[in-house]
Amino acid sequence: MLHSFSQDSKKTIFYILIAFLFSVAMRLIWVLQFNDYAPFYFNGQFMINTNDGYFWAEGARDLLSGTSTNPMAQEYFDKFHQFHDISAVEWAPSQLTALFATLLPFSFESIIFYMPLFLGSLVVVPIILIARTLKNLEMGLIAALLASIAWSYYNRTMAGYYDTDMLNIVLPMFLLWSIIWAVQTNKNIALLITALDILIYRWWYPASYSLEFSFFGLLLAYSFIFDRKNIFNYKLLAIMLLAMMDVSGFIRFGVVIITYFIFSKKAYDKYIYYIFGVAIVAFILSGGLNPIWSKLVAYIFRGDVNSTQEGLGLHFFSVIQTVREVGHISFETFANRISGHIVIFLISLMGYIYLLYKKPIMIFSIPMVGLGFFAYFGGLRFTIYAVPVLAFGIAFLITELANMMPTKKLRYLSMTACTLAILFPNYKHIEAYKVPTVFNAKEVAVLDHLGKVADREDYVVSWWDYGYPIRYYADVKTLVDGGKHSGDVNFPVSFILTHPQEEAAKMARLDVEYTEKLYDLIDAKKEGIIDRDTKLGSTIELMTKDYGFKDTNDFLYALKTDISLPKSTRDVYLYLPFRMINIYPTVALFSNIDLMSGEKRKAPFYYVSRNFYDSGDVVQLGAHISLDKRTLSLKIANKTVPLRRFVTTEYSKDMKLHKNVQLLDFSSDISLIYMKNYNIILLVDEKTYNSLYVQLMVLENYDKKYFEPVMLTPDVKVYKLKI
Repeated sequence: MLHSFSQDSKKTIFYILIAFLFSVAMRLIWVLQFNDYAPFYFNGQFMINTNDGYFWAEGARDLLSGTSTNPMAQEYFDKFHQFHDISAVEWAPSQLTALFATLLPFSFESIIFYMPLFLGSLVVVPIILIARTLKNLEMGLIAALLASIAWSYYNRTMAGYYDTDMLNIVLPMFLLWSIIWAVQTNKNIALLITALDILIYRWWYPASYSLEFSFFGLLLAYSFIFDRKNIFNYKLLAIMLLAMMDVSGFIRFGVVIITYFIFSKKAYDKYIYYIFGVAIVAFILSGGLNPIWSKLVAYIFRGDVNSTQEGLGLHFFSVIQTVREVGHISFETFANRISGHIVIFLISLMGYIYLLYKKPIMIFSIPMVGLGFFAYFGGLRFTIYAVPVLAFGIAFLITELANMMPTKKLRYLSMTACTLAILFPNYKHIEAYKVPTVFNAKEVAVLDHLGKVADREDYVVSWWDYGYPIRYYADVKTLVDGGKHSGDVNFPVSFILTHPQEEAAKMARLDVEYTEKLYDLIDAKKEGIIDRDTKLGSTIELMTKDYGFKDTNDFLYALKTDISLPKSTRDVYLYLPFRMINIYPTVALFSNIDLMSGEKRKAPFYYVSRNFYDSGDVVQLGAHISLDKRTLSLKIANKTVPLRRFVTTEYSKDMKLHKNVQLLDFSSDISLIYMKNYNIILLVDEKTYNSLYVQLMVLENYDKKYFEPVMLTPDVKVYKLKI
């Protein structure tokens, strides 16, 4: 028996190594594809390819500077950790990264780039351990190979995708394994492993609560229905509840350890129901039930407009409507992201149902599948949760088919052939999935230069998509970023980017100074200087009230007049990347709204043509839009529309922008801008043409009264506010 166990353990380790190395190798394909591609490198290192990663990177950098043994450490820490900063120093991804950077002999940039490659590949471990518990290691190997490279899992754990996803499936899969193992074996050590996994999972990803509670609820139902008299199940339920309490992780860790030692003594078994009751009370009193409803509201009951109920009752555009990963997806996309192909998905689903029938213990995997299937309604980001469990489904069918083969050789040949068949479409996806880095080398060079020009207390105004990398590379403050982009903070930035220069410049100064004022008011509330129940409102609301207006529309109109501005306490810069040309209409949504009524205003006319072609007298722009070269008029569907102006921009050899503006018909509201070096044609209405973004980024027509150029490149334009 010992010999058998030893052989089983060796086989388990061998399969884990095979699956892990396979997963790592597949993730190196992107690295090999772009190994010599200079735009993806900065300072000789690959850059990461997810915006949020720069949030964790900034936090890790700050931790490293603060914990260094260098006598100048505090000075270095102060350099990178500004007052009112929102650095991620207290978050797990930054802390783990800082630990790796301290222990490993690699550059910081290499560590954050390769962390998801190695950590994400760890998902093969719990998959194979679950299969071992089910006494079908070959199923585990096949499932691990498929799950490790399935579309959505690969996309969110590939090299450079430095985000919480690198462990967001690994940890719940370990939790699933520990629950299955605990229920099957009733070993006390499984109690501790389950509780510790919950602690680590919550530390890594605070939003893990919903999935943890789902596991608990299913285990509770299982215990009451199928195994009511087994006191071990109540031990497991109790220690899970204590690990899930909404209190400090250190407190929960201490409670878990004490509880584990109590449960290890048989003398306390007679008190288990009382202990379980105490755990329930402790969980509820700690606020353990509070997160559930807020999570549901965030993803299900979402509207276009959010309104504030206090003060002026302003209405802001809801950002969640513009986030791709929480939008509805097609069934084909849903199936592909989970299994790589619709056919593989359907077979996997049938196999999973059959697996539940043959191995009822797998019912504990239902929360993972349920959350993954929620993606069909709640957005593509959730598909990742169903990947490893559905992989079990098709892997189980493959092993069942193999067991029908008459010889051992045919058994392994059939498993190999079927495994290669389900891996192939996922491999092809990896081969074709050539995602770029967040910024290219030229854009980062601009930020690097800006960091040398600007002070760390200065602000850089740009859209929230670019907030984290701006802060990381330039060491400055931003008004919005990947974590701070609710409608109320997006409105001023959207207003700045989409309105004429005078109004935009004034709003930039106002929003920066009022953002700092709001921070001070928040600090005053914390210190009890002002009533803690005081509703502070948004910067826009504070501005409106301070300037004596009751209607925010009146205040915004006043920006066109000679109003007094607050005293400047710091410099303000504008970071205007060419890449924002793709999302300008989305940016405009947030300020194209009546804040008092919530009514959306008419959307600006904005059209980008990249695939135009000249067919003689007519240039076909696409989408039933064409340009008549003889009359310089547009034909939109069956309607002829004159042009207000025809503008051509072109860079000279010394990279100076030159413009040729032909004024045509002032009765028209539409202008055409041919950006020759970019091979792009822009069609915009007059409001968009006069917007700060078009004037300063596209045309370099800056008003010297309000702005001065800092760095002008084809990729990025940086200006400094002069008021």
